[in-house]
Amino acid sequence: MASLDSHVLMKLVSLLLSSLFVTIVSSESQCQNFESIISFGDSIADTGNLLSLSDRYNLPMSAFPPYGETFFHHPTGRFSDGRLIIDFIAEFLGLPYVPPYFGSINGNFEKGVNFAVASATALESSFLEERGYHCPHNISLGIQLKSFKESLPNLCGLPSDCRDMIGNALILMGEIGANDYNFPFFELRPLDEVEELVPLVISTISSAITDLIGMGGRTFLVPGGFPLGCSVAFLTLYQTSNMDEYDPLTGCLKWLNKFGEYHSEQLKEELKRLRKLNPHVNIIYADYYNASLRLGQEPTKYGFINRHLAACCGVGGPYNFNFSRSCGSVGVESCNDPSKYVAWDGLHMTEAAHKSMADGLLNGPYAIPPFNWSCLSSKIKKKEVIRNTIFFDE
Repeated sequence: MASLDSHVLMKLVSLLLSSLFVTIVSSESQCQNFESIISFGDSIADTGNLLSLSDRYNLPMSAFPPYGETFFHHPTGRFSDGRLIIDFIAEFLGLPYVPPYFGSINGNFEKGVNFAVASATALESSFLEERGYHCPHNISLGIQLKSFKESLPNLCGLPSDCRDMIGNALILMGEIGANDYNFPFFELRPLDEVEELVPLVISTISSAITDLIGMGGRTFLVPGGFPLGCSVAFLTLYQTSNMDEYDPLTGCLKWLNKFGEYHSEQLKEELKRLRKLNPHVNIIYADYYNASLRLGQEPTKYGFINRHLAACCGVGGPYNFNFSRSCGSVGVESCNDPSKYVAWDGLHMTEAAHKSMADGLLNGPYAIPPFNWSCLSSKIKKKEVIRNTIFFDE
């Protein structure tokens, strides 16, 4: 009788552990253990492409100190004092920093590749130039995507291998589109004229995502726009004595922030449409607008000084910014502690601000729908259970 009870007990334990194993394997199937990051976009995600594309007589400001001073301790081509949002995402996923593709010779892109280029637009530069908007570099989202396709034989070899590589990657779609608006706004073009570009920009981003889905893409992180009214450059350019133009809480220009909201809302609606058409694909909206805006609403809560609208690296005026003497120029220095500042150079953010935004995406409410990043460890947990499980013979 005791022998029978023991046999029954062993069978029950075996059944219980087997069920646990199946549950964990099933749970893992709902997760994505990313093997690499594929990135497109502009200066918000550029880890050195513009620097690589530039000749030594026309280097970007990001090629000079104090860019890179905080973390890398030298300029890397990133438009910040240190790491960007994409760098913190890579760290979180346990992946190396995503290397720039352009200008690389025999680069190691096994764990990621970055096509984002500072000043890039979503729309083709020829289209924008026809409308009278000057684009300093001809690196649109379409050109980045074309370069990616052309690079695939070197990146992954056979088409089947490339499809697996793309399917197992986190695809970061930007931020892209801001420069399509920045260039006309810098030329003081009317608001309604710039608003006409929004549906075109959204359609271009959507087409790129659809193209990548056809190539095997399964998970996309798609950032919205920033609150342009909080940009130090625009606050300087559109400075006015009419205090009704400013948000009393943040000091940002209300009409420019409203435009940023318009772009973000249109993008969110388009992503909803894409999700319905592609239910097997994870399309995550990264709410850069509110993740950034909160830093201006409650700067001290996130470790920043109250004077959050002043650039750390710059000179002159109420916002420590001058278009003719930008960060990286001779005689323009940075603040003593960039970690206390949101704005880095008037157009870009500090490493500390990027980290706060990345935390809001990875651990907070600014990824829509919320992504279960914690399941990335499920593979490790599954291995531990298998190693510690005893399967009994009948």
